[in-house]
Amino acid sequence: MKIGVFDSGAGGLSVAAAVQKAFPNDAVEYQNDVAHVPYGSKTPQQMLELSLAILEPMAEHSDVIVIACNTLTTNVIGELRQRLSVPLVGLEPMVKPAAQQTKSGVIAVCATPATLGSKRYAELKKLYAEGVKVLEPDCSDWASMIEADNLGQAEIDALVNDVCKQKADVIVLGCTHYHWIEDRVKTAAKGRATVIHPEQAVVAQLRRVIATLA
Repeated sequence: MKIGVFDSGAGGLSVAAAVQKAFPNDAVEYQNDVAHVPYGSKTPQQMLELSLAILEPMAEHSDVIVIACNTLTTNVIGELRQRLSVPLVGLEPMVKPAAQQTKSGVIAVCATPATLGSKRYAELKKLYAEGVKVLEPDCSDWASMIEADNLGQAEIDALVNDVCKQKADVIVLGCTHYHWIEDRVKTAAKGRATVIHPEQAVVAQLRRVIATLA
């Protein structure tokens, strides 16, 4: 089985590693678009055109592709599925599990502006977060700062302290770049909030998709 993994930048490498660990006997190919990272500040049409330039050739030698980018998934996964000939496994903010886990009734979703402004994200909140307060802290610079290894603990502490003061007890990492600072977010939370991201959910969905291809 040939599994492709795509993200705008280096964030999806953590997803690729999780996929390779789950499927050690399969070939996992990771590609990104470092020339145009981050995608979170681009329009859906720009995202579509930029990603297809890489995904179309990738699809020619892949059995399935993981779109390891919340921004792409929430904005253009439908269009990508129409244009590509292989199954796609998307990745989106874990609003549903966060809403199920919260005891305070407050969750925080850390994501790019494009993800937070997407129709799919609005649908997720409407479907699963009825009666739950959803905080959306400003992480607009985080992806580019993480890509440049320039995000300090002080910025992370300030954001996490702010959402925890507002009683958020679940923090959703809604961008794969943020997976790389998971431990630092947990350190900042100091047990006040659970930190979640969808890597294992993606692996589980990938297993289901691969089973249909066998």
